[in-house]
Amino acid sequence: MGAEALYHMYATTLYGVIVKIVINEEAVEDLLQETFVRIWNAIEQYDAEKGRLFTWMVTIARHLDNADACNQTVINTDSIGVSSLLNLLTPEQKIIFHLIYYKSYKHIEVAESLNISLGTVKTRWRLGNLALRAVYGTGSDDTRLKKLAA
Repeated sequence: MGAEALYHMYATTLYGVIVKIVINEEAVEDLLQETFVRIWNAIEQYDAEKGRLFTWMVTIARHLDNADACNQTVINTDSIGVSSLLNLLTPEQKIIFHLIYYKSYKHIEVAESLNISLGTVKTRWRLGNLALRAVYGTGSDDTRLKKLAA
């Protein structure tokens, strides 16, 4: 699949994902372009056995490590509901969710940043997910939360 075909098939949908996170429309366009550059440069790393192409592309869009864009971008947390979700958590859970969703930290990075064990991070993450499930219904922990945040 060529770069142009890939862009035409997925640009509108990825734009929708990014616009839910970023308020500034100019930044959305920049991040969309950066996402496709990264997708194209990493396309050989995509493994169909691990998941759908679109899911892989969304992951790239959500984890852009673009310092300029991040410094100029205002996160629109109200439109994706993350702020209200975090208010349901304990302070210990809230900081972990904040680092993972707002800062795109991995669990090990959260542990290092907070100087706590990886097991503690995972326990607080799990308990936070359970608390949110109790409010929002059943579904797998991460899948349900990510759907609410997407």
